[in-house]
Amino acid sequence: MKWTVLSDNRNNDSRLSIEHGLSILLETEQYRILLDTGASDVFVRNAELLGVDLSSVDYVFISHGHSDHAGGLRYFLEQNRQAKVIVSPNAMNGKFYSKRGNLHSITTAWPENIEDRLITIDKSCEISDDLYVIAHIPQIYPMPKGNKHLFSEDLNGDCKPDDFRHELVLYTDGFLFTGCAHSGLENILAACPYPVRCVVGGFHLLDGQESEDELLILAERLKERYPATLFYTSHCTGDHVFEIMKEVMGEQLQSFRCGIRII
Repeated sequence: MKWTVLSDNRNNDSRLSIEHGLSILLETEQYRILLDTGASDVFVRNAELLGVDLSSVDYVFISHGHSDHAGGLRYFLEQNRQAKVIVSPNAMNGKFYSKRGNLHSITTAWPENIEDRLITIDKSCEISDDLYVIAHIPQIYPMPKGNKHLFSEDLNGDCKPDDFRHELVLYTDGFLFTGCAHSGLENILAACPYPVRCVVGGFHLLDGQESEDELLILAERLKERYPATLFYTSHCTGDHVFEIMKEVMGEQLQSFRCGIRII
């Protein structure tokens, strides 16, 4: 198994562009899966520089409806003519907003006429052999406090707190992709019935939201409950948050950057 970071907020290679977005190419013995598409065509341009062929990708997985994860989908579809798009119908049908700073839309502009490419997921299921998608994650543990800035539009056109029913996570062969983990990292892990060796994605733990004590407690619980699991994060995990959790988790917690390849 190999994964390559094509789009992220942070950089490991000065040749590559960065953005507020996330896109990772996951390659297993069976599949080539594009995990999210970032906010723009940055992942396409970076893939070219890294010698990554997007035309042979089998699936593109969209973790949720926010534009920093699905905004690049239309550019991917220009590069690839056969990959199926795994997405929640709630992501495609929803309108999403952020109140960080001024109220602004983070709704994805979805490509048209892609119905024959879609695999829409409204419940947890197996897509193919050892390729699983988990939906409607139960909210047992605390949700990330940064979610307070995020809203969706209801049927009356009013903004309400986002319930993240449009969020999916993907699992294959011990690898769990969280997207932004708006549903909470502990909730996602609790909802996954399969053994997890590696967790990759944003944790939506923004600097200045959770207290240091809350972060330390979370790190202790992850270390205790998942001692054999490696955690890789960037994108929507704050630098200070990472430093605090790293103190507890040590080598079990790693950061990724645009351009990094993990085998």
